[in-house]
Amino acid sequence: MNIVPTDYLLPGDGANITALPKVSLHDHLDGGLRAQTIIELAESVSLELPETDAVALGEWFAQKSDSGSLVEYLKTFDITTGVMQTQEGLARVAREFVQDLAADGVIYGEIRWAPEQHLGHGLSLDEAVEAVQEGLDAGVEDVRNTGRRIRVGQLVSAMRHADRGLEIAELAVRHRTNGVVGFDIAGAEAGFPAGRLRDAFDYLARHLFPATVHAGEADGLDSIRGALFDGRALRLGHGVRLAEDISFESEDDENSYVTLGPIAQWVKDREIALELSPQSNLQTGAIAAWGDDLIDHPFDLFYQLGFRVTVNTDNRLMSNTSLSKELALLSETFGYDLSDLEVFQLNAAAASFLPLEDREDLADQISAGFERA
Repeated sequence: MNIVPTDYLLPGDGANITALPKVSLHDHLDGGLRAQTIIELAESVSLELPETDAVALGEWFAQKSDSGSLVEYLKTFDITTGVMQTQEGLARVAREFVQDLAADGVIYGEIRWAPEQHLGHGLSLDEAVEAVQEGLDAGVEDVRNTGRRIRVGQLVSAMRHADRGLEIAELAVRHRTNGVVGFDIAGAEAGFPAGRLRDAFDYLARHLFPATVHAGEADGLDSIRGALFDGRALRLGHGVRLAEDISFESEDDENSYVTLGPIAQWVKDREIALELSPQSNLQTGAIAAWGDDLIDHPFDLFYQLGFRVTVNTDNRLMSNTSLSKELALLSETFGYDLSDLEVFQLNAAAASFLPLEDREDLADQISAGFERA
């Protein structure tokens, strides 16, 4: 392992954001491949690529992903999932994924992916999960050999447009002692509400297994409501369009009043974490109702109103990003300081699907790291 991280500095005091301990809750395995790895794996499975130079391929992904449409954004995954159809491909991608998280200062990461999309070369669902876990374990060992520490867990996703929700929920629970820490549904959101997978969420509830649900990215409040009440979501994947349930009333030039609708109030009162991914939300048009620049993102609105906001990358390859870069951009845009960044990490630690004692230990690690900064 020989990774040279990019150091992102906090505007103002110059603290090294990359070196700070961080928690990643929303990071897709098939959205975080290294371009060179795609090229090498594509050759082994005879997959044709739009570019065969790593730099050019990375630029291609970034350009194709910046379309303003989630549907178009998702099309780039045909290539990444195409090289993740074998045990070797899955294990290598997972191993490098952990290495790259560690290089970005992540000390705990929940890595989500959809096993049903990786069966094209004959793997079973269980074999796919085991291959990813093998790679994750190897990556953790690689990081340990450098004198650092990282912990990771799988979030097994069901594709919301397919009809395998219950099967994937059973898969997740079956592997709860082999690295799987939670369940998710992903894919095209509009037209495919969480209620379509109600049997899967009922099964998870009976087995006391936690779920996060993609909602409020490409669809609005009804989708979020479904995630909360059909999906019993403990976190919202993105959830950015929850801002549609927040209204403002101005009495004069200096004073304005904020009113939370019932869904927003429910999310705030129960500290349901928002897995916000600023650059991805711009690329997919999730914040189009408010603008097309980072300053228009309702991230700061949620933060100032006391929601449990977390910062995430979504897909590091597609968005050409890292968790440190996302934090640097937010700091530059909204004037956040070190204490704000610590809040975001503590929020993520508290919302993670770890046992309580482990969440408390994670919070201690974060606070100690920020104290040394």
